[in-house]
Amino acid sequence: MSEIVRLERTRSHLRPGDVGAAVRLWKDHAHRPERELWDDYEYGNVHWECCGDPFEARTLLSTVMQAMSPRHARELRQIVARLDE
Repeated sequence: MSEIVRLERTRSHLRPGDVGAAVRLWKDHAHRPERELWDDYEYGNVHWECCGDPFEARTLLSTVMQAMSPRHARELRQIVARLDE
């Protein structure tokens, strides 16, 4: 967590809490029924404008994992990989 906090404070494209919000958004999206995931893929989702785009959240997580030290990135990668499955 300390490395995530440091990144959120030192990177101009991150604000405090962005990584946690991205994990929650991706988790909520990944736990949706498969049918709804397919509909989102085919037609998009009008709620993303107000509530955040889960695919942008996943991209942010990838960017953060690349900026982290290997050990801490591995910990975050394990969490995100479970959600990806």
